[in-house]
Amino acid sequence: MKISTKGRYALRLMVDIAVHSDGHPISLKDVAKRQNISDKYLEQIISILNKAGCVRSIRGAQGGYLLNVDPKECTVGRILRITEGSLAPVSCIEDDELVCERADKCVTSFVYMKINEAVKNVVDNITLQDLVDTYFKKKNN
Repeated sequence: MKISTKGRYALRLMVDIAVHSDGHPISLKDVAKRQNISDKYLEQIISILNKAGCVRSIRGAQGGYLLNVDPKECTVGRILRITEGSLAPVSCIEDDELVCERADKCVTSFVYMKINEAVKNVVDNITLQDLVDTYFKKKNN
């Protein structure tokens, strides 16, 4: 499985908002500068996260974005699925089910199901708060 820039930048965007907001909206231009990401690309990503309810927009001169989720409850898996879609390693796995006409005869499906389980076990057990905590640990070193 390879995570695209959209998924990677979405994680960085969410961490940046969580770290820097202190209750005040964060502008995408500020995030773009700090993260060295195109603000046009961030606009596309924030739109997806906004529609999914992860962030909310505040209009006006002092506007920007705030988290709309509790960082302790929002997993990396949720953010990646919102931006990437399925995290399954092959197209014959959907929602943890084999959806292939050869599923009953396929000996490699076992491998793909194990990979899928391992990925889910990682991304669904790391929260946005874990990433924020890691940010501050790295910053203080």
